[in-house]
Amino acid sequence: MIHDYNDLIRLFNGLFRDAENTVLVAGAGEPLYQPADGSCAEDRVIFANGFFASALHEVSHWCIAGAARRRLVDFGYWYRPDGRTADQQLEFERVEVKPQALEWIFSVASGSRFTLSLDNLSGGRSGAEELFRRNVERQAQRYILEGMPRRALLFQQALVRHYRGGEPVRASELHFFMPSAAQSA
Repeated sequence: MIHDYNDLIRLFNGLFRDAENTVLVAGAGEPLYQPADGSCAEDRVIFANGFFASALHEVSHWCIAGAARRRLVDFGYWYRPDGRTADQQLEFERVEVKPQALEWIFSVASGSRFTLSLDNLSGGRSGAEELFRRNVERQAQRYILEGMPRRALLFQQALVRHYRGGEPVRASELHFFMPSAAQSA
């Protein structure tokens, strides 16, 4: 299956351009959420370098952000690049559970590959990577079984119609493969 980010732009903008005054935009560099300002009348979810997965990730953040956060550049979140301390990494993992759970659901809905992101290759490890993985998995399943934010549900439904012919994402599709001790030896 071909995953063209232009399909995501078309689906997202079809749902949210008029209803939420928000557009999805392929950027040339780092991702950014930019609320409407003097240079643009629409809020912009700008994803990195035309990457499909980046678009899904940035949309997931937008789907979770409340009205007040959507008035702030990058939703008012701090971001420390690669090289975070172990404590900073724990905070990153805490705030990334819900967005990464939604990104995973969006990935399954679009038939694309999801990669859990610790996003700190050269920095301090929190020592809780397995806990983070389990928390993302549990949250993704919870969203499927108990419901997700309205904008996330609308986007997921659009992805399912476009990529899966309407076949819904099931909680059973949201499990990380964990090799047994015998397989990893």
